[in-house]
Amino acid sequence: MLVAGSDIHSIANGRVLESEWLETAPALAAERNLRDLVHLNRWFGGHRALLQVLQKLVHPQDRFSVLDVGAASGDMGKCISRSYKHAVVVSLDHRITHLRQATPPRVVADAFALPFRDHSFDYVFCSLLLHHFSDRRAVALVGKLLRFARRALIVLDVERHPLAYFFLPLTRWLLYWSDLTVHDGRVSVAASFKADELRGIGQRAGAKEAQIRRHWPWFRISMVIPSNPNDRRDTWAGETA
Repeated sequence: MLVAGSDIHSIANGRVLESEWLETAPALAAERNLRDLVHLNRWFGGHRALLQVLQKLVHPQDRFSVLDVGAASGDMGKCISRSYKHAVVVSLDHRITHLRQATPPRVVADAFALPFRDHSFDYVFCSLLLHHFSDRRAVALVGKLLRFARRALIVLDVERHPLAYFFLPLTRWLLYWSDLTVHDGRVSVAASFKADELRGIGQRAGAKEAQIRRHWPWFRISMVIPSNPNDRRDTWAGETA
């Protein structure tokens, strides 16, 4: 990894993509990392950000379907199911081992080659997934995922910021994050987006409207792309491209 001063300079000047350890980690290390990610979502804003987005789109008694792409352990899908009793969530990941703790139905597939018909789900959702890809590939992925959403594509990710970058190393002594979690967490933040960058990804993917919201103090960022911008349930409270 880079030294701290270089890290801050790199974060300020654009995305930095590096390999994450999870892709080649042994099973036990991967399982611990996925547990850490659940704790991060539960305690440090992932679930809050998701619910803030959904409350603008659906009502508690609504019936709707969600495809959770890159679901891993499925904790974000479980968060949806707890708050929306009539929601049907399908968890999808490219590795079957990541889905062991996810609630059925579960699907193993490549996000770029989904085995569904167009417009199969009300919402397509991905969390902490888009930053894994270059801008070009991220644009392609957003364009592909939009095809399967009847109502909207929801993207949730980390916002690139020095405080987010150093959070895991600085809290490791207290919260006992694993080596893999600390490494991949820093890599993820360095590869993640600023608001204008994420908006640009949506626009380049052909979105007529990309609704961006920053979720502070959690350093999360969301993008909602309506499938039909003229048929929205509610007026969005965040920034709109």
